[in-house]
Amino acid sequence: MDRDKAELRWGIEQRLEFIEFRLFWEGHVNRIDVMQQFGVSVNQASSDLNRYIALAPDNMVYDKSARTYVRGPDFDCKFRSPDAAHYLSQLRLVADDVLEREDCWIADLPPYASAPTPVRGVEPVTLRSVVGAIRRSEAIEVKYQSLSSPEPRWRWIAPHAIAFDGFRWHTRALCLTDDCFKDFLLSRVLEIRGSRESEASADDDRDWHSEVTLEVGPHPALSETQAKVIALDYGMRGGKAKIKVRRALLYYALRRLGLDTDPSARKPQDQQIILLNREVIHEDHG
Repeated sequence: MDRDKAELRWGIEQRLEFIEFRLFWEGHVNRIDVMQQFGVSVNQASSDLNRYIALAPDNMVYDKSARTYVRGPDFDCKFRSPDAAHYLSQLRLVADDVLEREDCWIADLPPYASAPTPVRGVEPVTLRSVVGAIRRSEAIEVKYQSLSSPEPRWRWIAPHAIAFDGFRWHTRALCLTDDCFKDFLLSRVLEIRGSRESEASADDDRDWHSEVTLEVGPHPALSETQAKVIALDYGMRGGKAKIKVRRALLYYALRRLGLDTDPSARKPQDQQIILLNREVIHEDHG
């Protein structure tokens, strides 16, 4: 019974958060919105709207002509601070067919497109096996195709985490063959044929558990106006932005930010940013 009450409370809170989301982003919300999104009755939707009004009386007012609740002039979020990343992530998930349209909280999706990236094929069974090994602290024997070897090789790995480099999905694992922690691309795992208990400890993966703070600034050859624009793009303060990254993912972060090559190799308008504290790349962390 207590569990049911807890789930009920969570359900109500989620609906109230939805009401607030619609008010902030769309400017209006009504009973039909709540009913269609959550499959609740008219009475339940009315109750949710009344409950929200009781919690935040200044956040919405009823517009009789439009027959809907509209955002109040003194609107102030009570459940979640407005987050552009949250909104845009829903937009992208729907566009990429990851999130069903009816599960999205955005009422009217704006036209959206993104620069295409190659499909990185990860077999569901492979991902299931890797995640299972992580949960059970097991090692698995995988047939892996690396760039350095012309033929795929069987090797034992003890995975402890999943990582994304901006384009591809990896598993971070202790390679029992080479006795060191490495990144293994999930798309290059061709087959898995066994598992066993592992004594490997994720705590020993120093690169995974240590962070590097990259300090980036506008390219010095940019004009003052251009530098201000770049500062806006990256949320810079005092002419620099700080970006934290696990040392294990440092290579990928530098490559994605275009900081893995000499900044003079590209035009300042193309390079846009430079790494101000390049010494962190070579710091001894052992």
